[in-house]
Amino acid sequence: MTKGSIVKVSGPLIVAEGMGDVKMYDVVRVSSQKLIGEVIELRGDKASIQVYEETSMLGPGEEVVSTGEPLSVELGPGLIQGIFDGIQRPLNKLVELSGDRISRGIQISALDHSQKWTFNAIKAVGDRVSSGDIIGAVQENEVVEHRIMIPNGIEGKITAISSGVYTIDEVIAKVVTEDGEEKSITMLQKWPVRKGRPYKEKLPPNSPLITGQRVIDTLFPIAKGGVAAVPGPFGSGKTVVQHQLAKWADADIIVYVGCGERGNEMTDVLNEFPHLVDPKTGESLMKRTVLIANTSDMPVAAREASIYTGITIAEYFRDMGYSVAIMADSTSRWAEALREMSGRLEEMPGEEGYPAYLSSRLAEFYERAGIVKLNSSYDRIGSITAIGAVSPPGGDMSEPVAQATLRIVKVYWGLSASLAYKRHFPAIDWLVSYSLYADRLEKWFNDNVGSDWAEYRGEAMRILQDEAKLDEIVRLVGMDALSPKDRLTMEAAKSLREDYLHQNAFHDIDTYASMKKQYKMLKLMIDYYRLGQEALGRSVRLNDILSIPARDAIGRSKYIEENNIEEFDRLSAELRTQIASLTAKESF
Repeated sequence: MTKGSIVKVSGPLIVAEGMGDVKMYDVVRVSSQKLIGEVIELRGDKASIQVYEETSMLGPGEEVVSTGEPLSVELGPGLIQGIFDGIQRPLNKLVELSGDRISRGIQISALDHSQKWTFNAIKAVGDRVSSGDIIGAVQENEVVEHRIMIPNGIEGKITAISSGVYTIDEVIAKVVTEDGEEKSITMLQKWPVRKGRPYKEKLPPNSPLITGQRVIDTLFPIAKGGVAAVPGPFGSGKTVVQHQLAKWADADIIVYVGCGERGNEMTDVLNEFPHLVDPKTGESLMKRTVLIANTSDMPVAAREASIYTGITIAEYFRDMGYSVAIMADSTSRWAEALREMSGRLEEMPGEEGYPAYLSSRLAEFYERAGIVKLNSSYDRIGSITAIGAVSPPGGDMSEPVAQATLRIVKVYWGLSASLAYKRHFPAIDWLVSYSLYADRLEKWFNDNVGSDWAEYRGEAMRILQDEAKLDEIVRLVGMDALSPKDRLTMEAAKSLREDYLHQNAFHDIDTYASMKKQYKMLKLMIDYYRLGQEALGRSVRLNDILSIPARDAIGRSKYIEENNIEEFDRLSAELRTQIASLTAKESF
Protein backbone atom coordinates (compact mmCIF):
# COMPACT_ATOMS: atom_id res chain seq x y z
CA MET A 1 0.00 0.00 0.00
CA THR A 2 1.55 3.28 -1.21
CA LYS A 3 1.32 6.33 1.02
CA GLY A 4 2.10 9.88 -0.01
CA SER A 5 1.35 13.40 1.13
CA ILE A 6 -0.43 16.38 -0.40
CA VAL A 7 1.75 19.16 -1.83
CA LYS A 8 -0.92 21.10 -3.76
CA VAL A 9 -4.69 21.54 -3.69
CA SER A 10 -6.47 23.14 -6.65
CA GLY A 11 -10.22 22.67 -6.33
CA PRO A 12 -11.05 19.03 -7.14
CA LEU A 13 -7.42 18.41 -8.21
CA ILE A 14 -4.73 17.59 -5.66
CA VAL A 15 -1.06 16.75 -6.21
CA ALA A 16 0.64 14.26 -3.88
CA GLU A 17 4.31 13.29 -3.64
CA GLY A 18 5.77 9.96 -2.61
CA MET A 19 3.46 8.14 -5.01
CA GLY A 20 6.07 6.49 -7.23
CA ASP A 21 4.51 3.02 -6.98
CA VAL A 22 0.94 3.92 -7.98
CA LYS A 23 -0.54 3.32 -11.44
CA MET A 24 -2.74 5.47 -13.66
CA TYR A 25 -6.41 5.43 -12.61
CA ASP A 26 -5.68 3.84 -9.22
CA VAL A 27 -8.21 4.80 -6.56
CA VAL A 28 -6.79 6.63 -3.54
CA ARG A 29 -8.10 7.78 -0.18
CA VAL A 30 -7.26 11.38 0.66
CA SER A 31 -6.61 12.77 4.18
CA SER A 32 -8.01 11.48 7.46
CA GLN A 33 -11.50 12.01 6.01
CA LYS A 34 -10.76 9.27 3.43
CA LEU A 35 -12.11 11.23 0.46
CA ILE A 36 -12.21 9.09 -2.69
CA GLY A 37 -10.02 10.11 -5.62
CA GLU A 38 -8.46 8.73 -8.80
CA VAL A 39 -4.94 9.15 -10.20
CA ILE A 40 -5.10 10.92 -13.58
CA GLU A 41 -1.46 11.95 -14.12
CA LEU A 42 1.97 10.72 -12.98
CA ARG A 43 5.18 12.75 -13.03
CA GLY A 44 8.05 11.05 -11.26
CA ASP A 45 6.90 10.35 -7.72
CA LYS A 46 4.17 12.99 -7.94
CA ALA A 47 0.60 12.00 -8.77
CA SER A 48 -2.22 14.30 -9.84
CA ILE A 49 -5.48 13.08 -8.38
CA GLN A 50 -9.06 14.10 -9.17
CA VAL A 51 -11.13 13.95 -6.01
CA TYR A 52 -14.78 12.96 -6.32
CA GLU A 53 -15.79 14.85 -3.17
CA GLU A 54 -15.56 18.41 -1.86
CA THR A 55 -11.91 19.33 -1.11
CA SER A 56 -12.41 22.39 1.09
CA MET A 57 -10.26 22.45 4.27
CA LEU A 58 -7.65 20.11 2.74
CA GLY A 59 -4.04 21.28 3.03
CA PRO A 60 -0.44 20.30 2.25
CA GLY A 61 1.04 17.46 4.27
CA GLU A 62 -2.13 15.42 4.64
CA GLU A 63 -1.89 11.71 3.86
CA VAL A 64 -2.87 10.07 0.56
CA VAL A 65 -3.19 6.27 0.52
CA SER A 66 -3.47 4.20 -2.67
CA THR A 67 -5.86 1.23 -2.71
CA GLY A 68 -3.91 -0.34 -5.58
CA GLU A 69 -7.15 -0.90 -7.54
CA PRO A 70 -8.81 1.02 -10.37
CA LEU A 71 -12.20 2.73 -10.01
CA SER A 72 -14.63 -0.19 -10.29
CA VAL A 73 -18.34 -0.86 -10.02
CA GLU A 74 -20.12 -3.67 -8.20
CA LEU A 75 -22.21 -5.82 -10.51
CA GLY A 76 -24.82 -8.23 -9.22
CA PRO A 77 -28.42 -8.58 -8.00
CA GLY A 78 -29.70 -5.31 -6.57
CA LEU A 79 -28.66 -3.08 -9.48
CA ILE A 80 -32.14 -2.82 -11.00
CA GLN A 81 -34.24 0.01 -9.51
CA GLY A 82 -31.01 1.35 -8.00
CA ILE A 83 -30.34 5.09 -7.80
CA PHE A 84 -26.62 5.81 -7.61
CA ASP A 85 -24.33 8.83 -7.74
CA GLY A 86 -21.49 9.16 -10.28
CA ILE A 87 -19.20 6.72 -8.46
CA GLN A 88 -21.98 4.18 -7.73
CA ARG A 89 -22.79 5.11 -4.15
CA PRO A 90 -26.49 4.32 -3.48
CA LEU A 91 -28.25 7.62 -2.87
CA ASN A 92 -31.06 6.12 -0.76
CA LYS A 93 -28.45 4.72 1.68
CA LEU A 94 -26.54 8.02 1.67
CA VAL A 95 -29.71 9.87 2.68
CA GLU A 96 -30.16 7.51 5.62
CA LEU A 97 -26.55 8.04 6.71
CA SER A 98 -26.07 11.77 6.16
CA GLY A 99 -29.38 13.43 5.23
CA ASP A 100 -30.05 15.52 2.13
CA ARG A 101 -26.42 16.64 1.78
CA ILE A 102 -23.83 13.90 1.23
CA SER A 103 -21.22 13.92 4.00
CA ARG A 104 -17.60 13.64 2.90
CA GLY A 105 -15.63 10.43 3.20
CA ILE A 106 -18.61 8.09 3.47
CA GLN A 107 -17.59 4.55 2.57
CA ILE A 108 -20.56 2.47 1.52
CA SER A 109 -21.08 -0.55 -0.74
CA ALA A 110 -22.93 0.03 -3.99
CA LEU A 111 -25.01 -3.12 -3.50
CA ASP A 112 -26.61 -4.50 -0.35
CA HIS A 113 -24.30 -7.32 0.81
CA SER A 114 -26.72 -8.51 3.49
CA GLN A 115 -29.80 -9.03 1.30
CA LYS A 116 -30.66 -12.64 0.46
CA TRP A 117 -31.47 -13.68 -3.13
CA THR A 118 -32.96 -16.93 -4.41
CA PHE A 119 -30.46 -18.45 -6.84
CA ASN A 120 -31.72 -21.06 -9.33
CA ALA A 121 -28.89 -23.07 -10.88
CA ILE A 122 -29.14 -24.16 -14.52
CA LYS A 123 -25.71 -25.83 -14.71
CA ALA A 124 -24.69 -29.04 -12.93
CA VAL A 125 -21.55 -30.55 -11.45
CA GLY A 126 -19.26 -31.75 -14.24
CA ASP A 127 -20.38 -29.15 -16.80
CA ARG A 128 -17.61 -27.25 -18.55
CA VAL A 129 -17.93 -23.46 -18.40
CA SER A 130 -15.99 -20.44 -19.64
CA SER A 131 -16.09 -16.67 -19.17
CA GLY A 132 -19.59 -15.26 -19.59
CA ASP A 133 -21.46 -18.57 -19.37
CA ILE A 134 -24.74 -18.30 -17.46
CA ILE A 135 -24.81 -20.78 -14.56
CA GLY A 136 -28.10 -19.71 -12.99
CA ALA A 137 -30.47 -16.83 -12.39
CA VAL A 138 -32.04 -14.65 -9.72
CA GLN A 139 -35.52 -13.23 -10.27
CA GLU A 140 -34.64 -9.68 -9.26
CA ASN A 141 -38.22 -8.45 -9.65
CA GLU A 142 -41.36 -9.24 -11.66
CA VAL A 143 -39.72 -7.94 -14.84
CA VAL A 144 -35.97 -8.69 -14.78
CA GLU A 145 -34.29 -12.06 -14.53
CA HIS A 146 -30.76 -11.38 -13.32
CA ARG A 147 -28.53 -13.97 -15.01
CA ILE A 148 -25.47 -15.02 -13.03
CA MET A 149 -22.39 -15.40 -15.24
CA ILE A 150 -18.93 -16.90 -14.88
CA PRO A 151 -16.52 -13.97 -14.30
CA ASN A 152 -14.03 -13.00 -16.98
CA GLY A 153 -10.84 -15.08 -17.06
CA ILE A 154 -12.28 -18.25 -15.52
CA GLU A 155 -12.65 -21.46 -17.53
CA GLY A 156 -12.94 -25.05 -16.37
CA LYS A 157 -15.26 -27.68 -14.90
CA ILE A 158 -17.91 -27.12 -12.23
CA THR A 159 -17.15 -29.12 -9.07
CA ALA A 160 -19.93 -27.71 -6.87
CA ILE A 161 -23.11 -25.74 -7.52
CA SER A 162 -26.45 -25.59 -5.73
CA SER A 163 -29.67 -23.62 -5.86
CA GLY A 164 -30.66 -21.81 -2.69
CA VAL A 165 -30.88 -18.50 -0.87
CA TYR A 166 -27.61 -16.56 -0.76
CA THR A 167 -26.15 -13.09 -0.29
CA ILE A 168 -24.10 -11.75 -3.20
CA ASP A 169 -20.87 -12.57 -1.28
CA GLU A 170 -21.63 -16.21 -0.56
CA VAL A 171 -20.18 -18.97 -2.76
CA ILE A 172 -22.77 -20.48 -5.11
CA ALA A 173 -20.42 -22.62 -7.22
CA LYS A 174 -16.85 -23.79 -7.58
CA VAL A 175 -14.89 -24.27 -10.79
CA VAL A 176 -11.60 -26.13 -11.27
CA THR A 177 -9.49 -24.58 -14.01
CA GLU A 178 -7.22 -26.42 -16.47
CA ASP A 179 -4.20 -25.98 -14.17
CA GLY A 180 -6.06 -27.50 -11.20
CA GLU A 181 -6.80 -24.27 -9.34
CA GLU A 182 -10.22 -24.12 -7.68
CA LYS A 183 -12.15 -20.84 -8.12
CA SER A 184 -15.10 -19.85 -5.94
CA ILE A 185 -17.99 -18.18 -7.79
CA THR A 186 -20.28 -15.65 -6.09
CA MET A 187 -23.11 -13.54 -7.48
CA LEU A 188 -20.98 -10.38 -7.16
CA GLN A 189 -18.59 -9.20 -9.87
CA LYS A 190 -16.38 -6.09 -9.93
CA TRP A 191 -15.26 -4.38 -13.12
CA PRO A 192 -13.06 -1.29 -13.76
CA VAL A 193 -15.23 1.38 -15.33
CA ARG A 194 -12.66 2.61 -17.86
CA LYS A 195 -12.19 -0.84 -19.42
CA GLY A 196 -14.79 -2.22 -21.81
CA ARG A 197 -16.10 -5.70 -21.02
CA PRO A 198 -14.91 -8.30 -23.59
CA TYR A 199 -17.03 -9.87 -26.31
CA LYS A 200 -16.49 -12.28 -29.17
CA GLU A 201 -17.67 -10.27 -32.18
CA LYS A 202 -19.38 -6.99 -32.96
CA LEU A 203 -22.29 -7.45 -35.38
CA PRO A 204 -23.86 -5.01 -37.85
CA PRO A 205 -27.19 -3.63 -36.56
CA ASN A 206 -30.23 -5.02 -38.37
CA SER A 207 -33.33 -4.05 -36.36
CA PRO A 208 -34.61 -0.70 -35.07
CA LEU A 209 -34.97 0.44 -31.47
CA ILE A 210 -38.67 1.31 -31.48
CA THR A 211 -39.23 4.44 -29.39
CA GLY A 212 -42.92 5.19 -29.98
CA GLN A 213 -41.97 8.71 -31.12
CA ARG A 214 -43.23 9.17 -34.68
CA VAL A 215 -40.62 11.67 -35.88
CA ILE A 216 -37.87 9.29 -34.75
CA ASP A 217 -39.25 5.88 -35.75
CA THR A 218 -40.59 7.06 -39.11
CA LEU A 219 -38.08 9.61 -40.37
CA PHE A 220 -34.86 9.14 -38.38
CA PRO A 221 -34.79 5.62 -36.87
CA ILE A 222 -32.01 4.35 -34.64
CA ALA A 223 -30.86 0.74 -34.76
CA LYS A 224 -30.54 -1.48 -31.71
CA GLY A 225 -26.85 -1.21 -30.90
CA GLY A 226 -26.67 2.20 -32.58
CA VAL A 227 -25.50 5.59 -31.35
CA ALA A 228 -27.39 8.88 -31.55
CA ALA A 229 -26.95 12.50 -30.50
CA VAL A 230 -29.70 14.90 -29.42
CA PRO A 231 -28.16 18.36 -29.71
CA GLY A 232 -30.08 21.56 -29.16
CA PRO A 233 -30.08 24.94 -27.44
CA PHE A 234 -31.46 25.65 -23.97
CA GLY A 235 -35.22 25.07 -23.75
CA SER A 236 -35.53 23.03 -26.95
CA GLY A 237 -36.59 19.87 -25.15
CA LYS A 238 -33.47 17.66 -25.00
CA THR A 239 -34.28 16.31 -21.56
CA VAL A 240 -37.95 15.62 -22.40
CA VAL A 241 -36.84 13.71 -25.52
CA GLN A 242 -34.42 11.70 -23.37
CA HIS A 243 -37.18 11.02 -20.83
CA GLN A 244 -39.54 9.86 -23.59
CA LEU A 245 -36.90 7.51 -24.97
CA ALA A 246 -36.18 6.13 -21.51
CA LYS A 247 -39.90 5.60 -20.90
CA TRP A 248 -40.94 4.00 -24.15
CA ALA A 249 -37.87 2.65 -26.00
CA ASP A 250 -38.08 -1.02 -26.93
CA ALA A 251 -35.18 -2.06 -24.67
CA ASP A 252 -35.06 -4.68 -21.93
CA ILE A 253 -32.99 -2.49 -19.57
CA ILE A 254 -32.70 1.30 -19.32
CA VAL A 255 -29.64 3.02 -17.83
CA TYR A 256 -30.27 6.75 -17.38
CA VAL A 257 -27.25 8.92 -16.58
CA GLY A 258 -28.03 12.47 -15.41
CA CYS A 259 -24.57 13.97 -15.87
CA GLY A 260 -24.32 17.49 -14.46
CA GLU A 261 -28.01 18.22 -15.08
CA ARG A 262 -30.24 20.40 -12.92
CA GLY A 263 -31.46 18.74 -9.75
CA ASN A 264 -35.13 19.43 -10.50
CA GLU A 265 -34.86 17.47 -13.78
CA MET A 266 -33.46 14.44 -12.00
CA THR A 267 -36.22 14.87 -9.40
CA ASP A 268 -38.78 14.66 -12.22
CA VAL A 269 -37.22 11.36 -13.33
CA LEU A 270 -37.21 9.97 -9.80
CA ASN A 271 -40.84 11.00 -9.26
CA GLU A 272 -42.19 9.94 -12.66
CA PHE A 273 -40.53 6.61 -13.41
CA PRO A 274 -41.94 4.62 -10.45
CA HIS A 275 -45.48 5.66 -11.42
CA LEU A 276 -45.19 5.09 -15.18
CA VAL A 277 -46.62 1.82 -16.46
CA ASP A 278 -44.26 0.01 -18.81
CA PRO A 279 -46.24 -0.84 -22.01
CA LYS A 280 -44.18 -4.03 -22.44
CA THR A 281 -44.79 -5.52 -19.00
CA GLY A 282 -47.63 -3.61 -17.36
CA GLU A 283 -45.36 -3.07 -14.34
CA SER A 284 -43.64 0.10 -13.11
CA LEU A 285 -41.04 1.37 -15.58
CA MET A 286 -38.55 1.64 -12.70
CA LYS A 287 -38.47 -2.16 -12.50
CA ARG A 288 -36.16 -2.31 -15.52
CA THR A 289 -34.24 0.91 -14.93
CA VAL A 290 -30.94 1.92 -13.31
CA LEU A 291 -30.45 5.62 -12.54
CA ILE A 292 -27.12 7.41 -12.20
CA ALA A 293 -27.83 10.85 -10.71
CA ASN A 294 -24.95 13.31 -10.80
CA THR A 295 -26.49 16.77 -10.56
CA SER A 296 -24.81 20.09 -11.32
CA ASP A 297 -24.18 20.89 -7.65
CA MET A 298 -22.21 17.67 -7.07
CA PRO A 299 -18.38 17.73 -7.37
CA VAL A 300 -17.42 18.31 -10.99
CA ALA A 301 -14.89 15.43 -11.13
CA ALA A 302 -17.65 12.89 -10.43
CA ARG A 303 -19.33 13.87 -13.73
CA GLU A 304 -16.42 12.35 -15.59
CA ALA A 305 -16.83 9.06 -13.73
CA SER A 306 -20.64 8.93 -14.08
CA ILE A 307 -20.57 8.29 -17.84
CA TYR A 308 -18.18 5.35 -17.40
CA THR A 309 -20.15 3.98 -14.46
CA GLY A 310 -23.32 4.01 -16.59
CA ILE A 311 -21.81 2.35 -19.67
CA THR A 312 -20.14 -0.39 -17.55
CA ILE A 313 -23.47 -1.28 -15.93
CA ALA A 314 -25.03 -1.30 -19.41
CA GLU A 315 -22.32 -3.69 -20.66
CA TYR A 316 -23.01 -6.05 -17.74
CA PHE A 317 -26.68 -6.41 -18.71
CA ARG A 318 -25.72 -6.63 -22.38
CA ASP A 319 -23.56 -9.64 -21.50
CA MET A 320 -26.67 -11.38 -20.13
CA GLY A 321 -28.16 -11.14 -23.64
CA TYR A 322 -30.38 -8.14 -22.99
CA SER A 323 -31.04 -5.14 -25.21
CA VAL A 324 -29.91 -2.11 -23.19
CA ALA A 325 -30.48 1.59 -23.87
CA ILE A 326 -28.28 4.14 -22.11
CA MET A 327 -29.28 7.81 -22.01
CA ALA A 328 -26.50 10.29 -21.22
CA ASP A 329 -27.86 13.73 -20.34
CA SER A 330 -25.68 15.53 -21.13
CA THR A 331 -22.27 14.81 -22.61
CA SER A 332 -21.60 18.55 -22.79
CA ARG A 333 -21.56 18.74 -18.98
CA TRP A 334 -19.21 15.76 -18.97
CA ALA A 335 -16.93 17.54 -21.46
CA GLU A 336 -16.98 20.64 -19.24
CA ALA A 337 -15.67 18.48 -16.38
CA LEU A 338 -12.88 17.26 -18.69
CA ARG A 339 -12.07 20.87 -19.57
CA GLU A 340 -11.92 21.97 -15.95
CA MET A 341 -9.64 19.10 -14.91
CA SER A 342 -7.43 19.62 -17.97
CA GLY A 343 -7.07 23.30 -17.10
CA ARG A 344 -6.10 22.50 -13.52
CA LEU A 345 -3.51 20.01 -14.84
CA GLU A 346 -2.12 22.89 -16.92
CA GLU A 347 -2.36 20.87 -20.13
CA MET A 348 -2.09 22.60 -23.49
CA PRO A 349 -5.70 23.61 -24.32
CA GLY A 350 -7.35 22.73 -27.58
CA GLU A 351 -10.26 24.49 -29.25
CA GLU A 352 -12.31 26.64 -26.83
CA GLY A 353 -10.23 25.38 -23.92
CA TYR A 354 -11.27 21.75 -24.26
CA PRO A 355 -8.43 19.20 -23.99
CA ALA A 356 -6.90 17.87 -27.20
CA TYR A 357 -8.16 14.38 -26.32
CA LEU A 358 -11.86 15.41 -26.20
CA SER A 359 -12.71 13.57 -29.45
CA SER A 360 -10.96 10.36 -28.44
CA ARG A 361 -12.69 10.31 -25.02
CA LEU A 362 -16.09 10.80 -26.66
CA ALA A 363 -15.31 8.04 -29.14
CA GLU A 364 -14.27 5.71 -26.28
CA PHE A 365 -17.70 6.15 -24.74
CA TYR A 366 -19.81 5.78 -27.88
CA GLU A 367 -17.73 2.87 -29.24
CA ARG A 368 -18.71 0.80 -26.19
CA ALA A 369 -22.22 0.69 -27.67
CA GLY A 370 -23.11 -1.89 -30.30
CA ILE A 371 -24.73 -5.26 -30.89
CA VAL A 372 -22.33 -8.04 -29.97
CA LYS A 373 -21.96 -11.80 -29.86
CA LEU A 374 -20.72 -12.78 -26.42
CA ASN A 375 -17.56 -14.79 -25.79
CA SER A 376 -19.25 -17.75 -24.10
CA SER A 377 -19.56 -21.45 -24.94
CA TYR A 378 -22.75 -20.79 -26.90
CA ASP A 379 -23.79 -17.83 -29.01
CA ARG A 380 -25.60 -15.15 -27.07
CA ILE A 381 -26.32 -11.71 -28.50
CA GLY A 382 -26.77 -8.51 -26.53
CA SER A 383 -26.84 -4.85 -27.49
CA ILE A 384 -26.26 -1.36 -26.09
CA THR A 385 -27.89 1.63 -27.76
CA ALA A 386 -26.27 4.90 -26.64
CA ILE A 387 -28.15 8.20 -26.90
CA GLY A 388 -26.31 11.31 -25.75
CA ALA A 389 -27.74 14.79 -25.32
CA VAL A 390 -25.47 17.66 -26.36
CA SER A 391 -25.99 21.19 -24.98
CA PRO A 392 -23.99 23.56 -27.19
CA PRO A 393 -23.78 27.08 -25.68
CA GLY A 394 -26.27 29.32 -27.47
CA GLY A 395 -27.22 26.46 -29.79
CA ASP A 396 -23.91 26.82 -31.67
CA MET A 397 -23.49 23.51 -33.48
CA SER A 398 -19.95 24.46 -34.58
CA GLU A 399 -18.60 24.21 -31.01
CA PRO A 400 -16.13 21.37 -30.28
CA VAL A 401 -18.35 18.93 -28.31
CA ALA A 402 -21.13 19.00 -30.92
CA GLN A 403 -18.70 18.62 -33.82
CA ALA A 404 -16.74 15.81 -32.16
CA THR A 405 -20.01 13.99 -31.38
CA LEU A 406 -21.32 14.31 -34.94
CA ARG A 407 -18.17 12.68 -36.29
CA ILE A 408 -18.92 9.60 -34.17
CA VAL A 409 -22.70 9.07 -34.10
CA LYS A 410 -24.86 7.84 -36.97
CA VAL A 411 -28.14 9.46 -35.94
CA TYR A 412 -28.56 13.19 -35.49
CA TRP A 413 -31.81 14.44 -33.99
CA GLY A 414 -31.23 18.19 -34.29
CA LEU A 415 -33.51 20.17 -31.99
CA SER A 416 -34.72 23.55 -33.18
CA ALA A 417 -35.28 26.58 -30.94
CA SER A 418 -37.79 27.99 -33.46
CA LEU A 419 -39.89 24.79 -33.38
CA ALA A 420 -39.77 24.79 -29.58
CA TYR A 421 -40.84 28.46 -29.58
CA LYS A 422 -43.86 27.47 -31.71
CA ARG A 423 -44.66 24.77 -29.10
CA HIS A 424 -43.91 22.00 -31.61
CA PHE A 425 -42.56 19.03 -29.63
CA PRO A 426 -40.53 16.92 -30.10
CA ALA A 427 -38.70 19.91 -31.64
CA ILE A 428 -36.64 17.68 -33.96
CA ASP A 429 -35.98 19.63 -37.16
CA TRP A 430 -36.74 17.27 -40.07
CA LEU A 431 -34.73 19.45 -42.48
CA VAL A 432 -31.38 19.09 -40.67
CA SER A 433 -31.70 15.75 -38.86
CA TYR A 434 -30.55 12.48 -40.40
CA SER A 435 -30.18 8.75 -39.74
CA LEU A 436 -27.47 6.71 -41.42
CA TYR A 437 -29.30 3.55 -40.34
CA ALA A 438 -32.43 4.29 -42.40
CA ASP A 439 -31.34 2.40 -45.53
CA ARG A 440 -30.07 -0.59 -43.54
CA LEU A 441 -33.34 -0.82 -41.59
CA GLU A 442 -35.58 -0.43 -44.64
CA LYS A 443 -35.91 -4.19 -45.15
CA TRP A 444 -36.92 -4.71 -41.48
CA PHE A 445 -39.65 -2.06 -41.73
CA ASN A 446 -40.94 -3.45 -45.05
CA ASP A 447 -41.01 -7.00 -43.66
CA ASN A 448 -42.44 -6.21 -40.21
CA VAL A 449 -44.55 -3.06 -40.61
CA GLY A 450 -45.77 -2.80 -44.19
CA SER A 451 -44.38 -3.78 -47.59
CA ASP A 452 -44.76 -0.18 -48.80
CA TRP A 453 -43.34 1.44 -45.63
CA ALA A 454 -40.21 2.81 -47.35
CA GLU A 455 -42.35 4.23 -50.15
CA TYR A 456 -44.63 6.12 -47.73
CA ARG A 457 -41.70 7.35 -45.66
CA GLY A 458 -39.93 8.64 -48.78
CA GLU A 459 -43.09 10.41 -49.91
CA ALA A 460 -43.47 12.10 -46.51
CA MET A 461 -39.85 13.32 -46.60
CA ARG A 462 -40.35 14.67 -50.12
CA ILE A 463 -43.52 16.55 -49.14
CA LEU A 464 -41.78 18.18 -46.16
CA GLN A 465 -38.80 19.19 -48.30
CA ASP A 466 -41.08 20.56 -51.04
CA GLU A 467 -42.87 22.63 -48.40
CA ALA A 468 -39.57 24.26 -47.40
CA LYS A 469 -38.96 25.30 -51.02
CA LEU A 470 -42.52 26.51 -51.58
CA ASP A 471 -42.49 28.41 -48.29
CA GLU A 472 -39.88 30.80 -49.70
CA ILE A 473 -42.20 31.62 -52.63
CA VAL A 474 -45.15 32.13 -50.27
CA ARG A 475 -43.16 34.58 -48.17
CA LEU A 476 -42.21 36.58 -51.25
CA VAL A 477 -45.44 36.70 -53.26
CA GLY A 478 -48.14 35.02 -51.12
CA MET A 479 -50.06 31.75 -51.19
CA ASP A 480 -52.18 32.83 -54.18
CA ALA A 481 -49.11 32.56 -56.44
CA LEU A 482 -49.03 28.79 -55.99
CA SER A 483 -50.80 26.32 -58.24
CA PRO A 484 -53.58 24.16 -56.70
CA LYS A 485 -51.23 21.16 -56.69
CA ASP A 486 -48.55 23.10 -54.80
CA ARG A 487 -51.14 24.43 -52.36
CA LEU A 488 -52.28 20.86 -51.68
CA THR A 489 -48.63 19.95 -51.06
CA MET A 490 -48.45 22.77 -48.50
CA GLU A 491 -51.62 21.54 -46.79
CA ALA A 492 -50.37 17.94 -46.75
CA ALA A 493 -47.06 19.10 -45.24
CA LYS A 494 -48.95 21.07 -42.60
CA SER A 495 -50.93 17.95 -41.71
CA LEU A 496 -47.72 15.90 -41.46
CA ARG A 497 -46.10 18.55 -39.25
CA GLU A 498 -48.97 19.32 -36.92
CA ASP A 499 -50.76 15.98 -36.76
CA TYR A 500 -48.03 13.40 -37.34
CA LEU A 501 -44.65 14.80 -36.25
CA HIS A 502 -46.05 16.80 -33.35
CA GLN A 503 -46.56 14.52 -30.36
CA ASN A 504 -47.76 15.38 -26.87
CA ALA A 505 -45.51 13.70 -24.28
CA PHE A 506 -48.07 14.37 -21.54
CA HIS A 507 -51.15 13.00 -23.33
CA ASP A 508 -52.17 9.50 -22.23
CA ILE A 509 -52.73 8.26 -25.80
CA ASP A 510 -50.49 10.46 -27.93
CA THR A 511 -47.35 9.97 -25.80
CA TYR A 512 -46.64 6.63 -27.50
CA ALA A 513 -47.46 5.27 -30.96
CA SER A 514 -46.78 1.67 -31.96
CA MET A 515 -45.27 0.97 -35.37
CA LYS A 516 -48.63 -0.41 -36.55
CA LYS A 517 -50.35 2.83 -35.59
CA GLN A 518 -47.59 4.92 -37.16
CA TYR A 519 -47.91 3.00 -40.41
CA LYS A 520 -51.70 3.37 -40.50
CA MET A 521 -51.50 7.10 -39.72
CA LEU A 522 -48.82 7.77 -42.31
CA LYS A 523 -50.63 5.74 -44.96
CA LEU A 524 -53.85 7.67 -44.29
CA MET A 525 -52.13 11.06 -44.69
CA ILE A 526 -50.18 10.11 -47.80
CA ASP A 527 -53.27 8.49 -49.37
CA TYR A 528 -55.21 11.75 -48.78
CA TYR A 529 -52.43 13.66 -50.57
CA ARG A 530 -52.25 11.23 -53.49
CA LEU A 531 -56.02 10.97 -53.95
CA GLY A 532 -56.26 14.77 -53.71
CA GLN A 533 -53.64 15.22 -56.43
CA GLU A 534 -55.52 12.76 -58.66
CA ALA A 535 -58.78 14.63 -58.04
CA LEU A 536 -57.13 17.95 -58.96
CA GLY A 537 -56.06 16.32 -62.23
CA ARG A 538 -59.75 15.60 -62.87
CA SER A 539 -60.72 19.26 -62.38
CA VAL A 540 -62.01 18.93 -58.78
CA ARG A 541 -61.69 22.26 -56.92
CA LEU A 542 -58.99 22.48 -54.24
CA ASN A 543 -61.42 23.93 -51.65
CA ASP A 544 -63.70 20.92 -52.06
CA ILE A 545 -60.78 18.55 -51.42
CA LEU A 546 -59.69 20.52 -48.35
CA SER A 547 -63.20 20.65 -46.87
CA ILE A 548 -64.13 16.95 -46.93
CA PRO A 549 -65.13 15.62 -43.46
CA ALA A 550 -62.45 12.90 -43.56
CA ARG A 551 -59.72 15.54 -43.41
CA ASP A 552 -60.61 16.60 -39.86
CA ALA A 553 -60.85 12.95 -38.83
CA ILE A 554 -57.33 12.34 -40.21
CA GLY A 555 -56.03 15.21 -38.07
CA ARG A 556 -57.60 13.66 -34.95
CA SER A 557 -56.38 10.13 -35.74
CA LYS A 558 -53.37 10.49 -33.43
CA TYR A 559 -55.81 10.12 -30.53
CA ILE A 560 -57.09 6.72 -31.69
CA GLU A 561 -56.22 4.15 -29.02
CA GLU A 562 -53.89 1.24 -29.77
CA ASN A 563 -56.64 -1.32 -29.12
CA ASN A 564 -58.90 0.39 -31.66
CA ILE A 565 -56.46 0.37 -34.60
CA GLU A 566 -59.11 -0.89 -37.06
CA GLU A 567 -60.60 2.62 -36.89
CA PHE A 568 -57.90 3.63 -39.40
CA ASP A 569 -59.30 1.20 -41.96
CA ARG A 570 -62.76 2.75 -41.55
CA LEU A 571 -61.30 6.26 -42.00
CA SER A 572 -59.42 5.11 -45.11
CA ALA A 573 -62.65 3.75 -46.63
CA GLU A 574 -64.46 7.04 -45.82
CA LEU A 575 -61.65 9.05 -47.39
CA ARG A 576 -61.81 7.11 -50.65
CA THR A 577 -65.60 7.34 -50.74
CA GLN A 578 -65.61 11.12 -50.19
CA ILE A 579 -62.88 11.78 -52.80
CA ALA A 580 -64.66 9.48 -55.25
CA SER A 581 -67.92 11.40 -54.79
CA LEU A 582 -66.12 14.69 -55.61
CA THR A 583 -64.66 13.16 -58.76
CA ALA A 584 -68.07 11.77 -59.76
CA LYS A 585 -69.68 15.24 -59.44
CA GLU A 586 -67.08 16.77 -61.76
CA SER A 587 -67.61 14.09 -64.37
CA PHE A 588 -71.27 15.10 -64.77
